[in-house]
Amino acid sequence: MSTVASGTSADSLMTSTDAADSSDTLANVYLKTRSFTDRITRTLSAEDCMVQSMDDASPTRWHLAHTTWFFETFVLKDQPDYRVFDEAFGYLFNSYYNTIGDQYPRHRRGLISRPGLETIREYRSHVDRAIRDAFDSNSLTNAQLALVQTGIQHEQQHQELILTDIKHALSCSPLWPKYDDLPFEPARTATENWIDVPSGLVTIGQQGEGFSFDNESPVHEVHLMGTRLAGDLVTCGEYREFIDDGGYERPELWLSMGWNAVQTNGWRSPLYWLQQNGAWLTFTLAGLVPLNDDWPVCHISLFEADAYARWRGMRLPTEFEWEAAAKSERNRSATRNEQPFADQLVDRGFAIHPTRSPDTLMGSVWQWTSSSYAAYPGYRPPPGAVGEYNGKFMCNQYVLRGGSVATSSDHIRTTYRNFFPADTRWQFTGIRLAK
Repeated sequence: MSTVASGTSADSLMTSTDAADSSDTLANVYLKTRSFTDRITRTLSAEDCMVQSMDDASPTRWHLAHTTWFFETFVLKDQPDYRVFDEAFGYLFNSYYNTIGDQYPRHRRGLISRPGLETIREYRSHVDRAIRDAFDSNSLTNAQLALVQTGIQHEQQHQELILTDIKHALSCSPLWPKYDDLPFEPARTATENWIDVPSGLVTIGQQGEGFSFDNESPVHEVHLMGTRLAGDLVTCGEYREFIDDGGYERPELWLSMGWNAVQTNGWRSPLYWLQQNGAWLTFTLAGLVPLNDDWPVCHISLFEADAYARWRGMRLPTEFEWEAAAKSERNRSATRNEQPFADQLVDRGFAIHPTRSPDTLMGSVWQWTSSSYAAYPGYRPPPGAVGEYNGKFMCNQYVLRGGSVATSSDHIRTTYRNFFPADTRWQFTGIRLAK
């Protein structure tokens, strides 16, 4: 999740922006997005922000600097009066863009103690002031405005990573520290309902106005066989039945690589679950708490989701079945309540944790599909560094759909394609069944 190349067209990464969006509106969205990043990191100490608990995660301070580096590198450096905050940051906070330049090794990001957190926050303020000045002076070209919008979406991706990465970091402490001390939303008991997806041709991909990434296009047709998707997510209580039935000891339920992962890593339950005195507990951003059977199960790998589906005599949906069902539900019941996302939970004063199964397909937890992350027919990576955003990761990954409680509500859509390796567990990932 990162950036596009200086001098390339952002239109090659995304669809056109909404025609109703003025630069003034975009300026407000920029400030709102940057402010939300500050809100979700407000409770963290400088020590918290430096921890890197595994190679796949990054320190909070790196996320804060990297998202700022985007706007400085691809928007502000072309402004004639802009002063670069620190030339060394171009190396320290580039992520994986080889066409932009060298990068500090990802697995060593937690070893950089300087610049400190205070300096990084000064860096953010420096860039924010310059972006505001550019909006006020109407000096941004249409291409630069498009890059600002891409940067906003990019920062929202990193907001989610901040939450998932700090949760993993805090879980490494035997003290089980809290990221926040907020109550949970009330849990809702799951119901046995199904969403029908009829046979026939369906249109897949983002159409019309609004932002989308290049991997959501081109629009194309897919032929589906008739199927049904569960209207509710698999709950913790349902998943406990799988554990109690020896699900982690039965190789016939697992893909070969999944069984190897179980044996190698010693998996016997989802990430963050543990037993004390015969009772199940789970670590959350609000600390270690008793497991609620009505909560959607989360922090599981594709391998675990697939094994559970086999145990139930069902399967995971394809990403195309999921999208067809989501579009159908959105059109049929646009007024139905959706699971709150990160910004909504923060505004309402609830802990960021999936606590009730939603009555739509969006929100709560990212849902694994059985689809490998691959290019849509006719896809061509954009030239230059922009082609490194999504295209080069279309190998050995699986697609997830729907967003999670760590996703911003205005960042997700029915065509959004998230992707991770099959053994990933530190994201808010769960299960929706198909049959």
